[in-house]
Amino acid sequence: MRTHVVDHPLIAHKLTALRDERTDSPTFRRLADELVTLLAYEATRDVRVEPVTVATPVAPATGVRLASPKPLVVPILRAGLGMLDGMMRLLPTAEVGFLGMVRDEETLQATTYATRLPDDLSGRQCYVLDPMLATGGTLGAAVQFLADRGAESVTCICLLVAPEGIAHLDEVLASLNVPVTVVTAALDDRLNELGYIVPGLGDAGDRLYGVV
Repeated sequence: MRTHVVDHPLIAHKLTALRDERTDSPTFRRLADELVTLLAYEATRDVRVEPVTVATPVAPATGVRLASPKPLVVPILRAGLGMLDGMMRLLPTAEVGFLGMVRDEETLQATTYATRLPDDLSGRQCYVLDPMLATGGTLGAAVQFLADRGAESVTCICLLVAPEGIAHLDEVLASLNVPVTVVTAALDDRLNELGYIVPGLGDAGDRLYGVV
């Protein structure tokens, strides 16, 4: 597994505003949307393309276009939905699947409660959206789920990650024959006793949508 912490002043600027407890939900959603688009630029650096020739007003030009099968974007419900628009802004022709997962706050184990994905993901490059890689249980289960359906590669886009989450992913995904990359804005210090990232930004789902 490869971890890429994107070093860019605009990313650091927007992340700082996201961390601020005074940032309200509408502003948090806008900043998250903008930050995801910046992260997606790095995350799609290896997206599969094929050569194509087009006619400009002056002469033919050789370029590239996204190859088939199309990339598949998979937000993890519910917090991952807040990252979807920012990702689709960069990949508007990608297809979208949904994966509903919930973490037990006592055991910290993730379970799947809803799926809307193709049964066969052979040859598909998948991009998983999940704001926080904390314990790694949810993201690890999601990657395993996609790999079991034949995904060719999985790239996880996270606003923040914790060292414990990275270590857990390395351990649980070591036996996979699927390339996995984590792209993030920051690698934070640690997890606290409740499984939250420190310093983090709180509960991303609650800050995006409110406490329900």
